Amino acid sequence: MRAMLKAIQTEHGWKESLAAVFQRQVFYMSLLGFSAGLPLLLIFSSLSLWLREAGIDKSAVTYFSWAALGYSFKFVWAPLVDCLPIPGLTRWLGLRRSWLLLSQLGIAGAITLMATSNPIIEAELFYMAMGAVLLGFSAATQDISIDAYRIEAVDADMQGLVSASYIAGYRIGMIVSGAGALYLASYFGTTKDLYNYQAWQWSYHIMSAFVLVGILATFLITEPIKRESQFEHAPKHYSGLLLAFVLCVTGFVTIFVISSDAATESKAYFTGLFGNQALSGLLVELIRLCIGLAIAVGIGKICIVMRIVNEEMFVNSYVAPIKQFFQDYGLKTAWLLLALIGLYRISDIVLGVVSNIFYQDLGYSKNEIADAVKLFGLIMTIFGGFIGGILAMRLGVMRMLFIGAALVVITNLAFIILLYTDHNLYALYSIVAADNLVAGLASAAFVAFLSSLVNIKFTAMQYAIFSSLMTLLPKALAGYSGGIVESIGYTGFFTFAASIGVPIMILVVLVSRHLGVDIEHSESDSSNQQKTQEGFAPSEK
Repeated sequence: MRAMLKAIQTEHGWKESLAAVFQRQVFYMSLLGFSAGLPLLLIFSSLSLWLREAGIDKSAVTYFSWAALGYSFKFVWAPLVDCLPIPGLTRWLGLRRSWLLLSQLGIAGAITLMATSNPIIEAELFYMAMGAVLLGFSAATQDISIDAYRIEAVDADMQGLVSASYIAGYRIGMIVSGAGALYLASYFGTTKDLYNYQAWQWSYHIMSAFVLVGILATFLITEPIKRESQFEHAPKHYSGLLLAFVLCVTGFVTIFVISSDAATESKAYFTGLFGNQALSGLLVELIRLCIGLAIAVGIGKICIVMRIVNEEMFVNSYVAPIKQFFQDYGLKTAWLLLALIGLYRISDIVLGVVSNIFYQDLGYSKNEIADAVKLFGLIMTIFGGFIGGILAMRLGVMRMLFIGAALVVITNLAFIILLYTDHNLYALYSIVAADNLVAGLASAAFVAFLSSLVNIKFTAMQYAIFSSLMTLLPKALAGYSGGIVESIGYTGFFTFAASIGVPIMILVVLVSRHLGVDIEHSESDSSNQQKTQEGFAPSEK
């Protein structure tokens, strides 16, 4: 914990902070970020358009989005990435790079499988679905590996900067797989009225070739920590842990499959009871999730009783990381940290859900929104991320965390200005610039903060839990953003979105005090004050 405290309050000079931008680790992280951003839209928007052009029903199209659930539940298999060596690869590349390469090969294989499946043929639609599931699982595994590598390979005070580089690469990867895939498909000759399977096939084949960027980065980087002594269990124990994981996941998925009809009936019943379809759907899915998790836990216990998996190894993989976190920070501080992790992004995520609808309601065209938000906004997010990374080095992570939270409150209120400017593109671009700049700045500081909390013994597992927790509640609340707008109007909504950011600022201060970090005075000020108290004036260095 002392090392963590030193890292998050360490301040560097401007020259050192700016020079860090040109370090090799920053460049390598942008390549890995590109590889991480590439798969997501190949499951969502790009795939949805492909399926719709092929004449697939909307209900079936939306089912494919479930393939991305791996991103939300990646903490379930994160312990495997922390402790399970891959035969042959781990001895050659090391633990982190071997999992990176395996997941990247899985991504390339999954995209290729989707490319060779024509959804208009019912039998091949199944293979496309399997490809989408494999893509979601492999991409989430790659995310686990990249996060673990970044935390272990880069000093804590550099985390903000490498996070900014990662986010920049991630956004570019999303552009390539989103707009890039659509441009390619259109170029090769497919349209909404005239479906051309070969056009989509070539588009996805080209997307799979872009995975080489991530593979190149995997061979350029070096393994951060050598773990030969960590792999102390027999091969059968590792195989048993993997088998237990597969059985638990199978049980979890089976519950969702067999309960689908009952879920539909339950949603209709609760909708009639509460008069709220969204709330009813959330309640039913939460019940299914709890039942599924209970079944998975039960299967895990059975595997331990039947000695399919080594109990000590299972506990060390799943229980120890959580226990270690509370031991590192103490019960009260740990709960404050978890509260900050779960709530820090709530203000901007709640607003982000309705921002495009807001622009449209003000009379801005789709092209104007696309140019302002998707292009200009993206540039500002990347720029803001690098500014946030540099300032995190210069001022310290906790101070930047507070500044980011405060700026989010201000920019959320600034949206009200657009209500009184009619159709003014200068105002639109100004608000988009401020919003995305602050979002990039706050995100870089927040990722650096999360990285500093992780115990190096359980890098993958702990960070996977943090990254899942940080969007769980905000996304749940964001689902009601539209209803809030309908109830209190846009002025009230933006005021609400800003006001829920104020407690976050207070929470940052409380966490800082519990960690013993002073965000009001600079490190140099504290040093001078200490020297003065010892009888030395600041000038007597």
